[in-house]
Amino acid sequence: MVTRHTLSLPGPDSLHLSYLDWGEQTGEPILLLHGLADHAGVWQPVADALAAEGFRAIAPDLRGHGNSSKPPQGYHCDQIISDLQALLAHLGYESAHILGHSWTGKVVPIWAREFPGQFRSAILVDPFFIGKLPKWSRFTFPLLYRVLPFLKAMGPFASHDAAIEAAKTLKQYRGWSDPQRQAFEESLEQKADGTWGSKFTKAARDGIFDDVMVVDGLTEPLSVPTLFIKPEAGLNRSQWQLKPYYRYLEHLEVCEVPGNHWAFLVEPAAFTQALLAFLKQQD
Repeated sequence: MVTRHTLSLPGPDSLHLSYLDWGEQTGEPILLLHGLADHAGVWQPVADALAAEGFRAIAPDLRGHGNSSKPPQGYHCDQIISDLQALLAHLGYESAHILGHSWTGKVVPIWAREFPGQFRSAILVDPFFIGKLPKWSRFTFPLLYRVLPFLKAMGPFASHDAAIEAAKTLKQYRGWSDPQRQAFEESLEQKADGTWGSKFTKAARDGIFDDVMVVDGLTEPLSVPTLFIKPEAGLNRSQWQLKPYYRYLEHLEVCEVPGNHWAFLVEPAAFTQALLAFLKQQD
């Protein structure tokens, strides 16, 4: 059974973090971090399988996403990491297996660099741009906002039905399975003007891009056991893209799986099999 909970975050801003929790207290904890514009519910097929194998899967809606608080600012990596550290402490864990997809696939190694003791292992799912761009590149971000497929789900859409039809054309919902439909439905809300769109906010989009594109994700060797999950049709298809990971991650395993950037949604069985094989090796 999965249950949803809300954690009040420390600090003066009264922010809250909504999260889904699968499994028993005694299971090995694995933190599942969604990518930009997604939410905790995208992990349902994978988390169900992990729970069936005795793991305790926890998936938060990161700030600015899903049912969590959406402040006008505060989206730099250190603030995201602080939220997640508060969640681990709330759950009673000093460490966990920590998985990041896309944008959070860059947050995870930054976190591991600063606090390696909080990692039983790290899993990087098709990370989005591990390097950094010069600050002047911010002027190109509006163009990226228009073309990146994971931002097209933001809307606005004239109606709920129009939103569904648009979602069916996006890579992350290829096949339109019941879990995919549910994940998209959970991302939607009706706006004050009657249109429909994502719960993900423009402030979060702008703040995350402002940070993630100009911060280097790997700058020194890391000894944390790490799995890199590389979808066949993902973002990281060439050897030069993998070079920083081989250079800095001392205990790296790379596993190719079928599917695209959202392999856990479009090919969940193969994705989960690869993930479980790695996690069981850590025991």
